[in-house]
Amino acid sequence: MNSKKRGIGALVVLAIFFLAINYNFLDKQLVNFFNTEEKIHVDRIIDGDTIESNDTSIRLLGINCPEKGEVYYNEAKEFLSSEILNKTVTLKFGKEKEDRYGRTLAYIFLNNENINLKLVEKGLANYYFPSGKDGYYSSFADAWKSCIDKNISLCKASNDKCSRCIELKKLDVKEDSILLYNSCGFSCDLTGWTIKDEGRKKFVFSDFSLNENNEAKIINGSKTNTYSTLYWSGYSYILTSSGDTIFLRDENNGLVLWKSY
Repeated sequence: MNSKKRGIGALVVLAIFFLAINYNFLDKQLVNFFNTEEKIHVDRIIDGDTIESNDTSIRLLGINCPEKGEVYYNEAKEFLSSEILNKTVTLKFGKEKEDRYGRTLAYIFLNNENINLKLVEKGLANYYFPSGKDGYYSSFADAWKSCIDKNISLCKASNDKCSRCIELKKLDVKEDSILLYNSCGFSCDLTGWTIKDEGRKKFVFSDFSLNENNEAKIINGSKTNTYSTLYWSGYSYILTSSGDTIFLRDENNGLVLWKSY
């Protein structure tokens, strides 16, 4: 029994010894684990929703900006540069600190202002929550609605005569389809119009007209287009089961309609 107690005592002493040696390391790991904020210097603006600091890429949470070559790409990048380039900012983290590409995920604050949110307010980004809604979601959704009211940038309404005709009749997540309806008494040429989600999934109408008082179903698949059914190919799914937003735009990028679900 005494030898057993001595063995346990030795293990305890050994554990304390190693804990003392590694205290600084463990303390740092605990701080990193519980820390939800971090200050950084912004070294480079990659695009409207990605920056770089000390060779680390940081993807802005809650938003998605236009890609290079798309309308308002340059404006989003220039706005972000004017706001935070070569400045010290505070990162605030969400549910996940990294994406699948190894980029840090964060909200960026400068002088207590949420810079990510400002991009939505300016119409230079749409709100985007692929990992699910968090505590910031409501403010981002409100910012988008405010942008719609201001009718600016990505929120600017379409001037196409068919913009008042095309209605979103149905979203079917289970079938993974979108149903549009032309309520006007004339045919609408939708060639060049696009449907996009909050992220990067995008469907472009190619040489397609929707006749008066007719419907068109856009469904996931890889078949050739038929008269009233269009197949959105290249993606494993169109509609996100956890919720998303779709944006219908005309050939000049004017916003025809949008719908969160």
